[in-house]
Amino acid sequence: MAPYHIRKYRESDRKWVVALFSEGMTEHIPTAFRHILKLPRTLVLLLGGPFALFVVSGSWVLALVASLGLLAALRFLAKYPWIQFKVMSLHTDMSDISESYFSQSGSCFWVAESEGQVVGMVGALPVKKHAVRKEQLELLHLSVASEHRGQGIAKALVRAVLQFARDQGYREVVLSTSALQYSALALYQRMGFQKTGQFFFSMMYRLVALPSIQFTYRLPSAQVSEALGQAGGL
Repeated sequence: MAPYHIRKYRESDRKWVVALFSEGMTEHIPTAFRHILKLPRTLVLLLGGPFALFVVSGSWVLALVASLGLLAALRFLAKYPWIQFKVMSLHTDMSDISESYFSQSGSCFWVAESEGQVVGMVGALPVKKHAVRKEQLELLHLSVASEHRGQGIAKALVRAVLQFARDQGYREVVLSTSALQYSALALYQRMGFQKTGQFFFSMMYRLVALPSIQFTYRLPSAQVSEALGQAGGL
């Protein structure tokens, strides 16, 4: 028997969910910082800037201070996109999870519970850009507490979304995730999601070369319907 179970969100879960979401955003900052440091333009800036300042001023102390200042600025750049996304989410769909995910059919929010604590979460909302309802369902905020990873919780949460989408009659499940979330990228691909594109969430993300990768999962019922439609046209 699994040491956890997946269930629908309850309002009493909010403190756990917000803490889990905040932790998930914060843990990506060191990875983003290392990513920025490896960018060619960053290396040129870190090496060339202080050296040029030394040549002009003749002061190694000033050059060292400039280097430390640049590193602090780069650390801020690594941190800002994740904090920006967290603040935006907590002021939009996650400001009132019950209202956002349970006020109408076709959306839902699940948590993974273990020993009375919420250790994982995921949400799903219909993509509003489609004129026809039940076309696409968007998977959002998949997160698992670090100490509970490796138990299949993330996979179980994604399966809950896929089953919900089938039951609700959606054709596709879509999502976007950062290019730096390597374990998430691998999970989605193993589960049958296909890459369909990439974009930059904002100018800040573009500045630090941090794209979001878009994925799509075609539900079997939609694939069968499409195949039958093509066969009927022969």
